[in-house]
Amino acid sequence: MNNAQPQQQPHLNRPKQLIVQVVGYKNTGKTTMVCRLTESFKQAGYVVGTIKHDAHHFQMDTPGTDTWKHQQAGADVTAIASPEGTAILKRQSEPLEQLIAQMPEAGVILIEGFKLADYPKLVLLGTPDDLPLLELTSIIGIAAWPEAAASIDGNRLNVPVFDMNQIEQIFQFILAKG
Repeated sequence: MNNAQPQQQPHLNRPKQLIVQVVGYKNTGKTTMVCRLTESFKQAGYVVGTIKHDAHHFQMDTPGTDTWKHQQAGADVTAIASPEGTAILKRQSEPLEQLIAQMPEAGVILIEGFKLADYPKLVLLGTPDDLPLLELTSIIGIAAWPEAAASIDGNRLNVPVFDMNQIEQIFQFILAKG
């Protein structure tokens, strides 16, 4: 049975969220995979949340805007709201669990990165050098570029291996896992 329900449930006994991590090394297609899966889940009627881990410093706001000026002045938390959306900028990192908790309306949460977290993982392999990723926990599937796919020896994890471009098959597989 699919626990992640399309659309937000109005009652307190909401089903469990379908949470999947997309992990891989740099330039293996993580962002593209998250975007394609997001599109597939949206087309299927799901409310989708996404979370991205960035190992580097990032700037979310545009220099010169009012919220940027607030942050430059030293604000620890800055929020902006308009009729079309809301954003909150914080000067500290938050644990993955706290980020997930801030998305109660999402039936599906796709996480890009956070390799060491213990959620179901789709591992992206670009080259044979990426094979150490198969030592991670909670791997449910592998999406591989041809060069890496040829190096997966006997699939000791006993999980499906998809071609990186098999988005529909990957989507259906994740949906069935929910």
